[in-house]
Amino acid sequence: MTRPAPSGSGRAPHSHAPRAHAPVRGSARTRPTPWAAADRGPLRRFVDRRRRTLAAAFLCLAAGATVYQLTPASAAMVPVAVAARDLASGATLSPADLTLSRLPADSVPQRAEPDPSRLSGQRMAGPVRRGEPITDASLVGPGLLTGTPPGTAAVPVRIADPASIGLLSPGQLVDLVLSPDTGGQAAAGTTLAARVPVLSTGAGAPGSAAGAWLGQREGEGLLVVAASPEQALRIAGASTRGKVFFVLFEAGPR
Repeated sequence: MTRPAPSGSGRAPHSHAPRAHAPVRGSARTRPTPWAAADRGPLRRFVDRRRRTLAAAFLCLAAGATVYQLTPASAAMVPVAVAARDLASGATLSPADLTLSRLPADSVPQRAEPDPSRLSGQRMAGPVRRGEPITDASLVGPGLLTGTPPGTAAVPVRIADPASIGLLSPGQLVDLVLSPDTGGQAAAGTTLAARVPVLSTGAGAPGSAAGAWLGQREGEGLLVVAASPEQALRIAGASTRGKVFFVLFEAGPR
């Protein structure tokens, strides 16, 4: 049999199907992207969304820790009885004159009273400003000689000019001079004691310390000084031998 001859030329028919191109090495379409391929967990996504907020929070924590380390520890506070108002010398303390305050332990003076009720009825040996702690040295009594050398005596002496005592206040230094009574004739004075500190003044004022001891009228012109045993012997009874005057040696602030 005779095969039918192929139509057209003797070449195989041309295929119109598209050819597959080999991938180009290094192409962007085939470059691996691990961050895109990796499945990020919820914690990672949370951190990515709030990274600025978290950075600010950590910065605040670091600043707070630094301030805490640099801040000194607070001092221990202790209760102290203090004056609720300005108190005059010789004033009798009442509950309304005192109040309880809490102060740093290292700033509280020695022998300060922590219970205001135990001070009621006692007398002030000197003036005290509002807010000042009340100590044994602030009160008339054994505390009047607190801080003086051993053997110091509190000696009362009556001054010839009672009005002049108003110039004095506790803590000032005075010289005591005896002027003998010679019937109007001039005579040299004798120094009884030099530079003795004033402990209390009568000053003729109501509520003064000397007036509290002897009564108002008896306390007029009475001065109490701190003297050594030798000075105390010269001062005692001096007013019966003549007139006693004082010379203000050092004037303190009023």
